[in-house]
Amino acid sequence: MANNLRSIWDADPDAAPKERSSFSDDIVGRFRSGRQVNGIPEALSNWRVTTGDPEVAAGIVELLGGVSEEWETDKEDNLQVLTDAPTVRIVIEPDTLDASFKQFVPGVGMTHHCDGFAFLSPEEDKGKACKCPTLIAERKNEASKGRGPKPSVDVTFRLTDAYDLGKFRFNSGSWKLVEVLGPLFAELDKYGDQQVEATLTIENVTYTPQKGPRAGQEVSYNKPVIKILRAYEAAGTADLAKAA
Repeated sequence: MANNLRSIWDADPDAAPKERSSFSDDIVGRFRSGRQVNGIPEALSNWRVTTGDPEVAAGIVELLGGVSEEWETDKEDNLQVLTDAPTVRIVIEPDTLDASFKQFVPGVGMTHHCDGFAFLSPEEDKGKACKCPTLIAERKNEASKGRGPKPSVDVTFRLTDAYDLGKFRFNSGSWKLVEVLGPLFAELDKYGDQQVEATLTIENVTYTPQKGPRAGQEVSYNKPVIKILRAYEAAGTADLAKAA
């Protein structure tokens, strides 16, 4: 990510995201925190995994529970597993966490792709100022009105307890995840070129606001949380059990 992206996060400048390399194409499945039911988005409390490989689906069922079944999609990942797991232990390889801002228009495609301050694509606009607001609150407001891009956070990983099953991908548009990306990148950078063990969790947040239009009403939402644990090579069986 470009250095001027740092000011999005009100934190130490050294904690800001840095430019990351492109992901490998050998992704065997995707972790998802939601689904569509009769065209209506539904947030899930446990991970949903989609894949086009029956063996991968079977491995997910064995590790995380659930049942492998087909679902309607025009993509290759036509199998899904609604797992029993809100948390999964993962191994993140160097340079496989990335974040940017994207806007899509139905029937047109992606119309805006930036790092928060400069365009990342198309090539002829790369490096030019995108003129997005600096503050996250302003960005959220513009995005909610369809006038600005939303976050796109990508992480590619393997499963700690099924490392050889292959690489998986998780993509999130969560603003809550964006807010902690600076510290997360800084934590990953401590390990340099080492693989890092972490947990990927769907965390439920429930609170009662004291002000605003929903004051006094219970508000509940789910958010993705990535917690860095240790260098993967240094993790022993006993340590992994404690992290569960």
